[in-house]
Amino acid sequence: MKELSRIAMDVQASSTMAIDALYKQMKAEGRDVLGFAAGEPDFPTPRHIKDAGIQAIETNYTKYTAASGAPELKQAICRRMKADWGLDYQPGQTVVSSGAKHMVYLALRAIVNPGDEVILPTPAWVSYYELIRMTGGVPVTVSASEAEEFKLSPAKLEGAITTKTKAIILNNPSNPTGMVYDRAQLQALADVCVKHDLYIISDEIYCSLIYDGGSFTSVASLGEAVKERTILINGVSKSYAMTGWRIGYALAPENITRIMSNYVSHSTGSPCAISQKAAMAALDASQEEVETMRRAFEERRNYMVTRMNAMQGISCLKPEGAFYVMMNIKDLLGKTVGGTAIRSGTDFSTALLQKAMVATVPGEGFFAPGFVRWSYANSMENIQKGLDRLEEFLNG
Repeated sequence: MKELSRIAMDVQASSTMAIDALYKQMKAEGRDVLGFAAGEPDFPTPRHIKDAGIQAIETNYTKYTAASGAPELKQAICRRMKADWGLDYQPGQTVVSSGAKHMVYLALRAIVNPGDEVILPTPAWVSYYELIRMTGGVPVTVSASEAEEFKLSPAKLEGAITTKTKAIILNNPSNPTGMVYDRAQLQALADVCVKHDLYIISDEIYCSLIYDGGSFTSVASLGEAVKERTILINGVSKSYAMTGWRIGYALAPENITRIMSNYVSHSTGSPCAISQKAAMAALDASQEEVETMRRAFEERRNYMVTRMNAMQGISCLKPEGAFYVMMNIKDLLGKTVGGTAIRSGTDFSTALLQKAMVATVPGEGFFAPGFVRWSYANSMENIQKGLDRLEEFLNG
């Protein structure tokens, strides 16, 4: 038989989804396993959003919309961007598709030629690396250490740029670290990008989840020279507990969104009409429930960080946003914990799942060896139980 696609065969499965699938399998078998692997809010979708979806079904809003999203949803997205971050976009500069992950793929499709380099600050969400490769690009990972608060410096960015560099992917707030670039830090990175005429793919899906009274800055708000090079990625999944509704969107100059829209028209076609109606309700209604969820996440974060930093052999930074903690296990490497030799984050996560029935994600999947990611998108009761099991595992 003919050879399959080399690009396709080289794509690796998402480590976060693989571990979450194993957790769900164990759960289905009736085992008392606690999941801290997947980044999915545990809250139900707010009532008014669900009602909008139900009304869409009852009023037969169930046909194709425009391939790149219904005009009224694009208008709602533009209103939200203006209200929240002071950003002026027009519906023609907006593309809607099936989740923010797909929007990152489409953004890369629009700007990357085979062999173009895309800078990826690490630790990084597992899909970015593969998405770059799927579009023919060359990922160039640039590591930011825990001592640097996992934030890329302008000097490191400058040092990674070559004549082949086309773009950088920024994820702010970050999955997996939960760290947030403030305005000054973003401006310093953006200045380098403008200097070298780089595109910025800015994934801001966690923008509503900022803690300790901090504020969020969208990189597109740093001036026209930055905005014209930025493809801003966002969606409704995290802020509104709408992961399964699958609505993501991108905002960019119209020459870019036109290309992205063309790709949508020949691949997925229009997003789910029912989900689009629900997304309109999410974006246009009061944002009070977003704030309620944000406060709950902040409380959970505080508890998790305090507990972890009180345990022997592990530690963590206090995340500034999103809903993840990167637990440092470097002091445990080369040691035996609970009868298991710990040589890596994968060893630790595997043992913790098998022996303590707690599912986490090893840092290797995020280019962060010596770390394990926990999600606190879980109930406080489960977080308490999970950390009790972690403590017992460490002391076993």
